[in-house]
Amino acid sequence: MSGSSLATGDLALASATFPKHYRLIKTDEYSSVFGFRRALKSRHFLLHYRPRGVDEVPGARLGLVVAKRFLRRSVDRNLLRRLAREQFRLLRAQLRSSDFVLRLAVKPSTLDRQAMAQEINALLSKATSPQR
Repeated sequence: MSGSSLATGDLALASATFPKHYRLIKTDEYSSVFGFRRALKSRHFLLHYRPRGVDEVPGARLGLVVAKRFLRRSVDRNLLRRLAREQFRLLRAQLRSSDFVLRLAVKPSTLDRQAMAQEINALLSKATSPQR
């Protein structure tokens, strides 16, 4: 393989990652979002959000809460997390400078990958609209 194809592959991989500066990691970060008490609802999810202050680094960050009581199998919980991270990555440029926590609020009757991805996408798209 030539060096240029490796560099292109590395660039594609880098754009598909979910780096730490786009994640909510600490308990305090989650608490501040939940404490702001604003959320958007969909059929299965709640999207909690808190606008970031002027003193904070601009950009959107995402935290995920997928409870074991709603999805017993770790494979299913991890699938939902992957779908949410992918939808966030695709919409991150349009999102406001806010912290978001996507929380599974209802046990899905069937875990349809495409339907869940569309629901997450619709919820994040709602967060981009000016009237929230």
